[in-house]
Amino acid sequence: MKIAMKILGYLFILLLVIGLFTACSQAGDPGAAEAPPEPEAEAAVEEEAIYDPSEGIDDDGYWEGVSALDHVTLPQYKGLTIPKEYHEIPEEDLRTEIQYLLSYYATTTENTTGVISEGDTVNIDYVGSVDGVAFDGGSTRGNGTNVTIGVTNFIDDFLEQLIGHAPGENFDIEVTFPEAYGNETLNGKDAVFNITINHILETETPEWTDEFVAGNLAFDYGVETTEEMEAFIADILRESEITAYLDEYLISQSTVSTYPNGMMHYQEKSLVNHFDGTAQSLGLTFEEYLRDNIQLESVDDLFDLYVEENTEIVTKNLVMQAIAEDAGITVTDEEVSQYFMDYMGLEDYSEYESHFGLPYLKMTVMKQLVLNYITDHAILE
Repeated sequence: MKIAMKILGYLFILLLVIGLFTACSQAGDPGAAEAPPEPEAEAAVEEEAIYDPSEGIDDDGYWEGVSALDHVTLPQYKGLTIPKEYHEIPEEDLRTEIQYLLSYYATTTENTTGVISEGDTVNIDYVGSVDGVAFDGGSTRGNGTNVTIGVTNFIDDFLEQLIGHAPGENFDIEVTFPEAYGNETLNGKDAVFNITINHILETETPEWTDEFVAGNLAFDYGVETTEEMEAFIADILRESEITAYLDEYLISQSTVSTYPNGMMHYQEKSLVNHFDGTAQSLGLTFEEYLRDNIQLESVDDLFDLYVEENTEIVTKNLVMQAIAEDAGITVTDEEVSQYFMDYMGLEDYSEYESHFGLPYLKMTVMKQLVLNYITDHAILE
């Protein structure tokens, strides 16, 4: 699938990771909730503990042993009025998404003729020197680099001096480094760059026509015309905006009295899992990564640093489950299958089940069903 992630799969990714560390959002304060509890020392998560996304979640997608309604006072969620700006998609936003989509089908050619003008993207090589001596980091080393005149940020009028030149030319330009450039050997210095123009990059973007849609998008999305595809994109954007509104509303207007320890510890485990994975990718131990990259002495320091983000995620999970409990929402295996068909176009989701576990997937689907329930009972302004 070539459509940008900001359009397709957006809701699946958003909801699938909402209980993981990587899902920390900026939805807002937990409203009138009490200050997050300090993790109990005896229950602190050990770094070597194996992280299981479905740990602590029952077969129905609810948190084991947790009655969320005992911890949350919910706001009014039936008959909500959703402001117009969250469900009426501006034409400008739709056109932006269409251009974003078309860019995935654009073709680029390397033109070795013509003259460079403002806005052109050009591949160049350069070697910089001060007082006739080349300096470190001032050369492309013959690898070439793409720059766009008027867009790419280079010092002084570096790129503007390329205008009027053509591919194949070799010439010098003169620039002056800013006084506060950040390199003592270059601050405020006059420099000469020897430039070689390799080629001009020309991008051709296809036109938004019925023929383009039928030829490129029909198989994946079952659309044949621009009108059908625009309606599809508008629906995705609308659902995304409404989801964002409901997320902010529910979290800011709910009151959480207490936070179940198990849910907080789950977030701590996911936090450790995240940073441990990052450490391993860099060839470091977990302790080395904490000490050298985040300047933390212990895992407890890590928990303290992320206590607000962890608490926000637990708040979201509690609120969504509380609504599910209150509205009598449960998740069937068939609804999990339908979810993957609707949001991922997948009949076989065994890879996701293997990685996350069915309880976690059911929790994900439960959250979507909650959003659907609220939307179905909402009033559009």
